[in-house]
Amino acid sequence: MGKLIYSMIQSLDGYTKAADGTHGWGAPEDEELHGYINELSASVGTFLYGRRMYETMAYWETAHLHPGQPPVVLEWARLWQATEKVVYSRTLAEPSSARTRIEREFDPAAVRRLKDSSEQDLTIDGPELAGQAVKAGLVDEYHLIIAPVLVGGGTRFFPDGAHADLDLVEERGFANGVVVLRYSARR
Repeated sequence: MGKLIYSMIQSLDGYTKAADGTHGWGAPEDEELHGYINELSASVGTFLYGRRMYETMAYWETAHLHPGQPPVVLEWARLWQATEKVVYSRTLAEPSSARTRIEREFDPAAVRRLKDSSEQDLTIDGPELAGQAVKAGLVDEYHLIIAPVLVGGGTRFFPDGAHADLDLVEERGFANGVVVLRYSARR
């Protein structure tokens, strides 16, 4: 059985995107951090995305074609390309990447079955989609990648009304000021 992991880069004040829509402050440009994220993602067999997050992440389908990419970036592109992707969208006509299927509605029971039948972990990415999984009690681990910036408002990592009892699994700091906190949900 695979674990469902909610993992995103966020500001210190808990936002995945600032009120003006920017989120570039959260890119893991540090090679040590990027390598660590690659390690965390090695157990993942399926990414669950909302449309907007998928459109952002689809860059990785061709990232290896851009000259001068460091090895850690090329490794992430290889991992991303090899992983199954499920995109929840009512409007996306077709995927722009291989190993990708579109689902029109987020169905918690279907995600539960996917977790139960998976030999690898799954991630759910994007705060709106992940919020549905959090509220349905589907998330097994939370990976908070906290950037040393305050943005003052925007799209929050956790949805209103979220509740879960958590155990700290790991905490790790990086030279660029980013801190990663990994929690498992108590069942």
